[in-house]
Amino acid sequence: MPHDMRRTDRQIVDPEEIESILLRGRYCTIALVDDGEPYVVTLSYGYDEGASRLYFHVAPAGHKLEIIAREPRACGTVIIEQGYVTGECEHPFESVVLRGRMRVVTEDAEKRHAIVTLVNHLEDDPDGYWASRSWSLEDRLAGFAALCFEIESVTGKRGK
Repeated sequence: MPHDMRRTDRQIVDPEEIESILLRGRYCTIALVDDGEPYVVTLSYGYDEGASRLYFHVAPAGHKLEIIAREPRACGTVIIEQGYVTGECEHPFESVVLRGRMRVVTEDAEKRHAIVTLVNHLEDDPDGYWASRSWSLEDRLAGFAALCFEIESVTGKRGK
């Protein structure tokens, strides 16, 4: 459940600003709960703007997937870090905290969508990326594993 932000002067509430952070970010740190213990992992992501989702490419088996099978609730943060300002003790940034549910992508159509979303988000030249591949998307689909983070709420903050 989102909490009220103490420093409302730093709060980002404009949906376009929040969208901008998600579009410019490349990594999301995800927090999960593993039998009452915290588990945190940072992953590159693809942002699906229209559906308010993040997609992650992951191994087809492992600890994250085991945790998510037991407890799908997740919290994540994306930070646009602008460097420390030496001598001023300032650290400009923009960030969002996401809350929602994580799930394993199982359907081939959504796997295709996840791969394309990831490449389009992360690559500067997605068309060039696809053109340079010696394999097809269909060739890799069976071995591809992805997670989908269904975003339920977002809060934003900026530091100066």
